[in-house]
Amino acid sequence: MSEGNLLEVNRLITSFETDRGLLRAVDQVSFEIPYGKTVGLVGESGCGKSVTAMSIVGLLPQPSGKILGGEIKFKGEDLLHCSKKRMQEVRGGEIGVIFQEPMAALNPVHRIGKQVAEVFRIHKNMSKKDAWDAATEMLALLKIPAPEKRMMDYPHHLSGGMRQRVVIALALACRPSLVIADEPTTALDVTVQAQILDLLENLQSDMGMSVLLITHDLGVIAETCDEVVVMYAGRVVESAPVEELFENPQHAYTRALLRSIPTLDTPPKSHLYTIPGTVAGLGEHTHGCRFCQRLGIDASASRDRPPFEEVSPGHWLEICRNCSEL
Repeated sequence: MSEGNLLEVNRLITSFETDRGLLRAVDQVSFEIPYGKTVGLVGESGCGKSVTAMSIVGLLPQPSGKILGGEIKFKGEDLLHCSKKRMQEVRGGEIGVIFQEPMAALNPVHRIGKQVAEVFRIHKNMSKKDAWDAATEMLALLKIPAPEKRMMDYPHHLSGGMRQRVVIALALACRPSLVIADEPTTALDVTVQAQILDLLENLQSDMGMSVLLITHDLGVIAETCDEVVVMYAGRVVESAPVEELFENPQHAYTRALLRSIPTLDTPPKSHLYTIPGTVAGLGEHTHGCRFCQRLGIDASASRDRPPFEEVSPGHWLEICRNCSEL
């Protein structure tokens, strides 16, 4: 465990029990989150980003979800071997989670105040009154207007942006060392998205926490992250500091993602680039290069998994000769 890293994920393997047997959704994934930094986890739907995040906090669907190997070290402690009670203390107390869909994360039959106050009661052992006051202060910190009134509202009374702020309040209530933000701006309009991201950035600076930001949006990655981890089909294919990745993307999949982003120079009504094919299903993954599999490249000469090597300081790459020139 490096002294500069809050979290280290080493060769994590996560599988799901299905009618076809155990299928790997996360295949030997490794990355690090330094203290006080934001690491972006990017890739298309089905690449294993959310499964990786839920593996860290022990929220895999049960009984099908299983972690078969690897290490998840948080402040030097391996979370895969801690007790259930200790995991409950870490989750919500030391690691906060901003879930992808606020309406699914919030209980529709309980008032906002009760749900936020419950975090303080569980993790801080506060009285009802103290927890209620702390929850009200947390809503005010999240710049929710009239927080005393909002405490009495139900989730359906709030707009999408306000619900997302409440979900952030739940994640940050105990001032955790690490926040996992799983697509925190999904389904929000651009203006509200910018407000939420600015709010997260300011709170991170004030609290000194680290952030794992999961998103499809490379524009968000460029604006908010210090380092980027690119996942494809359950594997990390490239990781680098954010400026290095955008200036010198080396994996064919990373370059394809960047090509699909419209720029200011893109002519009006022009066709945007799309990556051919789709991400293979869990039961269809090849052991070799999975991006070659998607593109239909004959990778029969290299059925072994491509090596993952450091190509320049801090820049790691899954090296496949078959698709590297694309």
